[in-house]
Order: sequence, then C-alpha cells, then structure tokens
Amino acid sequence: MKFIVLLLVLWVEKFSDWRRRVQRDGPWLRLLAWAEGRAGWQPWLVLLSALLVPLVLLGGLLWLLQPLAYGWLLLPVHLLVLLYSLGRGDVKVALGAFRDAWRREELETAALAAERDMQVRVEEPDALLPAVQERLAWQAHEGFFAVIFWYALLGPLAALGYRLLALAEAHGRGQALRELAGQFRHALDWLPARALVASMGLVGNFVSVNRVLLPELLHWHQSAERLVGAALRAAGDCQGAPRGEAGATCLDDLWQLLVRAALLWYAVFALWTLLA
Repeated sequence: MKFIVLLLVLWVEKFSDWRRRVQRDGPWLRLLAWAEGRAGWQPWLVLLSALLVPLVLLGGLLWLLQPLAYGWLLLPVHLLVLLYSLGRGDVKVALGAFRDAWRREELETAALAAERDMQVRVEEPDALLPAVQERLAWQAHEGFFAVIFWYALLGPLAALGYRLLALAEAHGRGQALRELAGQFRHALDWLPARALVASMGLVGNFVSVNRVLLPELLHWHQSAERLVGAALRAAGDCQGAPRGEAGATCLDDLWQLLVRAALLWYAVFALWTLLA
C-alpha cells in the first residue's frame, strides 16, 4: 500500500492543490506555543509533549482502522499524512523569479527574489547562484526526499515526526528548543541525505560526486544541507557562477537531475515492494 500512496502523492501534487489545503500548521503551532508557555518545562519536555499528542492520536487511528476493510481504510489516512508531511511551498515556483532575473543578468533583482522566495542572502554577487543551487537541493531534500524515505521505511508516523521537528526548529520561540529540534532533525536527515547523494551520483556525474564528497560522506557532524547542496552541484557539473542564459540553463539542468533522482527512488521502492 505504501507504494500506491507514493504514486498518489505524485498525482495529487501534479493535478490538484490538496497539499496546500492539508498543510494547516496553526493547531500544532498553538500546541507548541502552549507547551513552551508552561512554567518550569524544560525544552526536551516541551518538544516531547508537542510531538506525542499528534503522533499518539495518529497511531491510535491507524490501530483502529487496521482490521477494517482489509486495511484499505488506512490508505486515505496515509495519503493525507504524507501530503501534510511534505515541504511547505513549491520549490520550482519559488525558483522562477530568481531564474528569470538571473537569465536577464539583473543581479539586484535576482538577489531580492532569492531573499524573498528562498531565504538566500549573500554578500558577493558571484556567491548568489551557488547559494541558490544549494538551497534548491536542500528544499528538495527536506521537502520531499527525506519525507518519502522515512515514510517508505517506517510509515506515516516517521514522516509526520520529521515534519513536526522541522516546524519546531523553524517556529519554536526558545533558542534551546530550536537547537534541540535541530539535533533530532539532523539525526533523521543523516541517512536520507546520503541516500540522495548516492542517487544523484548515479543519475549525474558520479566521478565528480565521488571526488568531492567521499571524504565527508560518513562524517556525523557534516550538515545535511551543505552535503546535498555540494552533491547536486557536483553531480550536475555546475561549478562557478555563470551569468545569463548559461546560469539559467544550469538551474534547469539541476532541477532535471533532481527529477531523475526521484524517479530512481521510485524505481527502487517499486522493486522493494515486488520483492518484499
């Protein structure tokens, strides 16, 4: 059933706006704020409380539906949870304004678009395109690849837990809480980030990826954001910061490389489903 849900997610993403309707973070963010407001609660207790409430409710619902209708009632629940767990916003849409400005070589407009749409800010113009490319890789990883990795491996509870940690890291009021959520998220990013690096090497320039990343591949403290960003640029042979049409073409090529990596993951999931 998991593979069917993964296919349905692609269909829903392409032909509907369900994801934006499902992704309502307000109730959980209010729960997180309430937990942070409890006097004397340590950050670990705040995070644990905010995570356990939705995860226990979801686990109970899955347990209740499992014996009904041969388990097929679980399918819409899995689909809704996976849609909610995907990243916020549309990566390709966010990239559009920057790409157009960069193609026209309007560097100031491109910098404003990158800061507004992708939260990328750099001091040097030559650092802007590499930073946007790395942010593209990270948003693809945390918004899609990491989520479907944990869903395929451990189910909807793991996918939801990953997204809630990301929300806690982004929206927590206290620095200690954000750091704690970031530590847990780093642990959850470690394995899927390396799987994504390997898949980008297989569908792109394997020699370049191997040369650039092999020394850091198994390093625990290496940031997943930096790792997948460097891997994407190496796999796509997009070094430097070409301006104009060449830079826009490079962005298009990197996007297509991510699409090929996603197709490879789905092929692996399909084979795993057939052999399981």
